[in-house]
Amino acid sequence: MRDEISLAVRIRSDISHIWRYEPRVAEVLTALILIPVVAAIVVALVPRSRKELHLPLGIALSVIPLALAGYLFWVFEPQVDMQFTEFAMLYEPWGITWNVGMDGISMPMVILTTILVPIALAASTSITKRTKEFVVYTLLLEAGMIGVFVSLDLFVFFVFFEAILIPMYFIIGVWGSERRVYAAMKFFIYTAFGSALMLAGIIALAAMHLDQFGAPAFNLADLLALDISAGAERWLFAAFALAFAIKVPLFPLHTWLPDAHVEAPTAGSILLAGVLLKLGTYGLLRFNLLLFPQASVDAVWIMGILAVVGIIYGAVVAIVQPDLKKLVAYSSVSHLGFIVLGTFALTSGGLQGAVIQNFNHGLTTGALFLLVGMIYERRHTKKIEDFGGLQKVMPIYAGFFLFMIFASIGLPGLNGFVGEFLVLIGSFSTLPVLAIIAASGVILAAIYLLWAYERVFTGVPDKEENKVLSDLSVREISLLAPLAALVLLLGLYPNILLDKIAPSTEAVLDYVEATTDYQVPEPGRLADVFVASGEDE
Repeated sequence: MRDEISLAVRIRSDISHIWRYEPRVAEVLTALILIPVVAAIVVALVPRSRKELHLPLGIALSVIPLALAGYLFWVFEPQVDMQFTEFAMLYEPWGITWNVGMDGISMPMVILTTILVPIALAASTSITKRTKEFVVYTLLLEAGMIGVFVSLDLFVFFVFFEAILIPMYFIIGVWGSERRVYAAMKFFIYTAFGSALMLAGIIALAAMHLDQFGAPAFNLADLLALDISAGAERWLFAAFALAFAIKVPLFPLHTWLPDAHVEAPTAGSILLAGVLLKLGTYGLLRFNLLLFPQASVDAVWIMGILAVVGIIYGAVVAIVQPDLKKLVAYSSVSHLGFIVLGTFALTSGGLQGAVIQNFNHGLTTGALFLLVGMIYERRHTKKIEDFGGLQKVMPIYAGFFLFMIFASIGLPGLNGFVGEFLVLIGSFSTLPVLAIIAASGVILAAIYLLWAYERVFTGVPDKEENKVLSDLSVREISLLAPLAALVLLLGLYPNILLDKIAPSTEAVLDYVEATTDYQVPEPGRLADVFVASGEDE
């Protein structure tokens, strides 16, 4: 085993150390979850007759979690241990605990959630019916998403994982487009089915803990100590992986996603693509690799093939889409395939690329859905053929759209390049054939995105409706500018995140190596690659 001690090993050897109490940030993660809930209650108490206050108040209150998350990012230290941990027994007979914490894998997703929620709310000025309910559901959704990313007890994780279905169901079903009820039901049924299988797996793990240690437990640290037979591990891996694969969604379980995206309001699409899909990729890394390391190693090729098929399939289908919003939706299927590929490459570059691409994809695709929503509010159509020549009448809008397209393609200097490059380099060590095939997805992305830009923006406007369109307002620019700034910052200086991510991903690799026969290929860690290149010079 390598010199670095993995997070899982430390948890086993010294649980009290990992759960250390930190007075300067005590209960901060609980506060981060509860603040959106309290904000939702405050908005709900505003009289319906004062509907002009609902959205502005929701936006203002949603900035509080963002400020708190910004503070957590500032004080977050690059280390293996979970930080800002809180532990309390909720129901001792069942071993259910309130155990939350943050590491380099969960921290970027918490930050992303708190960034996108205020932007999604501020982009929803066109929602005029039942605005109070819309704001309340959005804030409750934020609380659930944060809860998923910081929960270290599987029972509590499952509660949050399921709870987010309810507000998103109503956001799509009430404020969506013509086929909103169908899309909302499809989203709910698909994800609830996968969650049922995961619940069965969670209960099985708790029962195993009861059998082996005399008491049930749902706490991740306790479950890592289980002695699971090879056959049981494979079945449990499959149950968890299926639930997370549906949420990603991984091919061929993706069919709910285009409908949900197309029918959802702009805010729903931003949060769905930016955060909710990442619950699946996060779960695969956080739970499948740690709880079922040998089954994860055995499933590398299966998961890698499914990821690559999703990359190519999503890109090819995106090329032929006549609907601009559906094109962006299928691009998510393709891009999320890179994240799954990086996760199961089981290399340093692959895991770090997967984690940072979770964040980067949320920024770029969230921005693209925001941009599509802005043009839909002006033209009430998403058909590509209904546009043309928009860069002449909306040059600022066209500039932002092209910038985000370049980021999504993976242009060097922008954030999309960093994650995809790390995934491809990292996966080439263990899955070279799949990495080569996946690289073609970058080319296909350039085809469908640039071709869409050409049809929507270039040329001369030939429709009267397009000739009188107004360019972006100050409010709209203020929503896009922070996303564009982050895209550029992470493209030029990715280490602002990578330095904080690295210890946690290395810990996962250490744990997989310590509990299986798997060995990270050499040079398999980024430091080894850079040292080797320096010695050659």
